Amino acid sequence: MAAPREQHETPKAEGIAGRSRSSGVEVACPSDPAAPAPLCPHGPTLLFVKVSQGKEESRKFYACSACRDRKDCNFFQWEDEKLSEARLAAREAQNQRCRPPFSRAQCVERYLKFIELPLPKRKFCQRCQQLLLPDDWEKHGEHPVVGDISVLQLRRPSELLYPLENKKTNAQYLFADRSCRFLVNLLSSLGFRRVLCVGTPRLHELIRLTASGDETSNMKSLLLDIDFRYSQFYAEDSFCHYNMFNHHFFDGKAALEVCRAFLQEDKGEGVIMVTDPPFGGLVEPLAVTFKKLIAMWKEGQSQDDSHKELPIFWIFPYFFEPRICQFFPSFRMLDYQVDYANHALYKHGKAGRKQSPVRIFTNIPPSKIVLPTEEGYRFCPLCQRYVSLENQHCEYCNACTSKDGRKWNHCLLCKKCVKPSWVHCTICSHCALPDHSCEGPKDGCFICGELGHKRSTCPNISTSKRPNKAVRKQKQRKSSKMKTETTAGQSMNHAAVTRRMKRRERAHQYLCS
Repeated sequence: MAAPREQHETPKAEGIAGRSRSSGVEVACPSDPAAPAPLCPHGPTLLFVKVSQGKEESRKFYACSACRDRKDCNFFQWEDEKLSEARLAAREAQNQRCRPPFSRAQCVERYLKFIELPLPKRKFCQRCQQLLLPDDWEKHGEHPVVGDISVLQLRRPSELLYPLENKKTNAQYLFADRSCRFLVNLLSSLGFRRVLCVGTPRLHELIRLTASGDETSNMKSLLLDIDFRYSQFYAEDSFCHYNMFNHHFFDGKAALEVCRAFLQEDKGEGVIMVTDPPFGGLVEPLAVTFKKLIAMWKEGQSQDDSHKELPIFWIFPYFFEPRICQFFPSFRMLDYQVDYANHALYKHGKAGRKQSPVRIFTNIPPSKIVLPTEEGYRFCPLCQRYVSLENQHCEYCNACTSKDGRKWNHCLLCKKCVKPSWVHCTICSHCALPDHSCEGPKDGCFICGELGHKRSTCPNISTSKRPNKAVRKQKQRKSSKMKTETTAGQSMNHAAVTRRMKRRERAHQYLCS
């Protein structure tokens, strides 16, 4: 018998984990920090609050930390809601049903048996995304199955598995080979021996391939990823099923200790964390998780090393720079443009953008990071860092100011560099697009001019939109009226012509008779 679905009065806004501040939903602090959060199939949920016109609603609610669309995970619970034993049991049963088909130990055991099979018996079910042992063949007889799985394919599971490209849930876009090799070479040149790959499966693969093919390479990697399918290809010390939005290890304390040992090996020396979160994820829960990983790393540090920071590469779009630096002030954004192999826009070529918006944020000094000159980067001696070719040094700002790879222009009135498509508006007293709406001053709301809020949370936004709506409705009515009159006029003209033709025929018959 299927468990009953829980029905609640839910806020209209959906896509909880991917909301920005302007969307009306923010992460909230629980009333009782010691109380555990309720669980959904993706681990502990997060507490959210809906924001309306800059004010928080009094009632908070729990929702999934990983899924942005409630169609993918419909968990919802008010913070002050009391659930019956029956509903709690039904929820637990639902969580159990959503678990992977095999435990972590079973996956490792199956993999060891799989690699011992001769090549013709190594099969992979494309529908179930599962390595098949001979005992499984009958169950998957009508499924599309690939045979002759080689050792190289097993070492590159991201090419064997279908990417989970649902933008609202997984957004599993994989590094292009160019960007992936750049990262591996950069990490090696910086002297790192261990890489904690948080949501970067392709980087994890290439590090392991490089280590197996190069005896001089001593770089190791541990992958933390929410995609449980990777459990089929790696041992416990190489992969942990993990949710980066709530710092949840699905395999419990054993997996947590694997991560802890990896970070604290050699007293924490020679390790770096590289993370590539889904771009729709909220920055705040990600920052909380990364700080927990940093704290785990610091547990192995001595008191003399308490000032040190865990080196981090956080790969994210450049327009998130203010939010990331808000939580990690020591981070700086590099000019290197990260590309993805299976993304329609964030890749090189005719189908992609000329400039990828994805960048690397890091607490490693930019002066230590060498970007490839053959890919269009140069060293600025004044900034002491590598920048894109079109990112020219501004003598007024005394910096290479471009964020998107294009040459920016300095505005003497704004006293800063702006995008090349922007012009200075004397009405708004700041630079903006030429066709922007001049509705307010620079530092306030574009609608009412107040300084305490922005346009998205203006209490007068509804009244300001009414004239536009009224004009649109008036135009629609006028257009409909004109169409009606035109259609009626056409019908009347057609009837008049018909009557004249009949009169002429009768007159002709009379004259001929």
